[in-house]
This record gives sequence, structure tokens and C-alpha cells, in this order.
Amino acid sequence: MTPKTYNWAILGCGKIARKFSSDLKLLPNARLYAAASRSMDKAIAFAGEFGFEKAYGSYNEMVSDPQVDVVYVATPHSHHMEHTILCLDHGKAVLCEKAFALNADQVNRMIEAARRNGVFLMEAFWTRFQPAFLKLMEVLASGQLGRPKMLRSDFAFNGGNDLSSRLFNMALGGGSLLDIGIYPVFIALQAFGRPEEIKTFADLAPTGADRSITMLFRYSDGQMASLASSFAVCSDTQSEVWCEKGFIRIRRKDISSTHLTVWRDNGQEEDYDFINQEGSGYHLEAQHVMQCLDEGLTESRELPLSFSSLLIETLDRIRKDAGIVYPD
Repeated sequence: MTPKTYNWAILGCGKIARKFSSDLKLLPNARLYAAASRSMDKAIAFAGEFGFEKAYGSYNEMVSDPQVDVVYVATPHSHHMEHTILCLDHGKAVLCEKAFALNADQVNRMIEAARRNGVFLMEAFWTRFQPAFLKLMEVLASGQLGRPKMLRSDFAFNGGNDLSSRLFNMALGGGSLLDIGIYPVFIALQAFGRPEEIKTFADLAPTGADRSITMLFRYSDGQMASLASSFAVCSDTQSEVWCEKGFIRIRRKDISSTHLTVWRDNGQEEDYDFINQEGSGYHLEAQHVMQCLDEGLTESRELPLSFSSLLIETLDRIRKDAGIVYPD
């Protein structure tokens, strides 16, 4: 049976939209249909570069196009709720870039809109569909290393000191936490679930954005997680899960290559290299969305809205403890 072809639209033609669109071209059942920006010139240039059939200089015009099936929302965190609900209220399925929104209240409104309209909604957390991450979770679930007890994860790069950039703009949800700290938080929640206690230490820029943050999670059964993100230093973007009978280490070499090591306390070690032969890996989440739509689902079984709720609630707890406050 030939898979149904879906007309994709991009809402917001920035950096992450470029990566996603490049990978979307790898999927035969994904039709690059429309690109929308608040600037018509930018939309036309973006559509021309990636081969989208239409360009819109207005988000309202794009969502009013009956040919659009699914929209990838790629605007800043601060606009995710507004743009996602706009699409959902027009009956368009939505894949919204992480972080889903600025806080739990906004995410709840997005989920309510999806359910009110009976339309598909998923957070674009591409890590969830990467082969290396799936292998990590497979090893943990197998029990071969015993019970996982401790986790350490980081993500950092030097973002410079331009306080006027998006990275430090609180009106756009700036700070390392929502931009990259969300990855270590994600893996801790996937491996251990909801933490009982959270402690944080943050270095805030003059704008109020977290330049660097360390997060400690404690669980009632003794599990612990140490997480960190930063725009001030560089790290090797590595996560380790320490278990009773060994550990798993996962390290991203670059955007298309990830190395995973499974070490056992008998000295046995297994190494795996996961390399995307084509693209950067963003097409895997798009492929999953279309599979969900084929099944008539309104949310993913692999990345359900309940997990996105847990993730944003955890991020809210972190911000509260660290003293990170967004405008309004």
C-alpha cells in the first residue's frame, strides 16, 4: 500500500527550520508545500532554497490554505503557544519545536486546543527518535546492567557575550535551560521519571537569562541525576547512566553521528556508532508524525502529550528554584 503524501508547511523560516526542511526532503511521502514568515521576501527566499511550492508572508494566510495538512512550528519559544493554537484552530496537525512553550500554563492551553479540535499535536523532540537514544533505552529496559541508580548529562557551547542576541533575550524565552538544558532534563525524565526534589545553581546574565545552570534531581528510591547546560563554555555533550552492574555512555560527536558505549562490571565493553547516512536525523520525527496521522491518532504513543506536560512542569520547577523569570 502506497503511503499517503502529506503537505507540510513551515511556520517560521529560521535556523532550525532550515535543518528540518533539509531533512524533510528525504521523505518520499512528505510534500514540501508551503513556507510562511512574517516577511514575504524571507518566505519566498526560503521556499525557493528548499523547494516549497508556496510562500506566505502571513501565518494567517498559510493556515487558511485548505491544502496544508501538517505544520512545523519553528518560531521562538515565546511564540509557540500562539502559533500552535492558530494552526490547531484551523484544523492543521502540528509538530511544534521544543521547548513546547514557556511554561506549563501555555502547554496546557495548547493541549486543550488540540483536544478541542480533535487535531494531532506533538512536541518536536527529535532525540526521542534517534537510534542511539533508542538503543540506550533498550539496554536500560533489558535489566542486563541491573537497576539504573545515577545519571549525569550535559550540553554546553560558547554562545558569546552579545546580550542582545536571542540566546539572552528573555522576551523570547532566552537562556540555556529552554534552548539546550532541556536535553539533559529530557533524558533524566525518560530514564528515571518525575523527580521528588530539585536543586539548582545558576549563573544569570544581566538580562536575567541563565548563562549556565546546574540541576540536581533526587528521587524517593535513591536515584539521582546531575544535569548541566551553558552558553559560556564548551562540553562534549555527553550523558552517562550508572547502573548496579555497569554503565552506558552516549556522546554526540556531531549533528549526524553519535557514539554509545555499554560497559559491564565484568570488564566487557560494547561500542556502537550511529551515523546518519543522509541528513541530520530530523526526518525521523517527521516520519513518525506521518505514521501517527496514517493511524488517525491525535497524539504520539512514543512521545505523548503527558510527557510534554511532565517536561514543562519540571522546567517550571527548575526555573522557580533558580530564580529565572520571563516577562509577563
